[in-house]
Amino acid sequence: MIAGLILCASLTAVDGDTVKCDGQNMRLLGEGVPFVSGIDTPEIGSHAKCIKERKLALIAKGRLKELLAEKGLRIEWSGAMDKTPSHRPLVNIYRANGEEIGKKMLLEGFARSWAPGQRNDWCN
Repeated sequence: MIAGLILCASLTAVDGDTVKCDGQNMRLLGEGVPFVSGIDTPEIGSHAKCIKERKLALIAKGRLKELLAEKGLRIEWSGAMDKTPSHRPLVNIYRANGEEIGKKMLLEGFARSWAPGQRNDWCN
């Protein structure tokens, strides 16, 4: 797979770490390395383990939505797809000032670091 820039006519937030580009779900890396490191946000809806996680997920999605509304975003595909059945492309989205959106979500507390085999507990 060859990494590269992705152009989207429509870019929306699915949850705090997933975006939809022209109908295709894509997973934010947060400047991580595919299958080694990345970011994780609370699960939305029925995937949440508790009410607190659902609420945090909506807040994270709202923040990502605000960031995606900015002008001058650049989407870079890592060349990798996640291991879920939907095989989402793993991407970094950069703001006009060069800041990566997933990393910003992490720094602002809307996301947590992810590593293989690690499961974040959003309920406690």
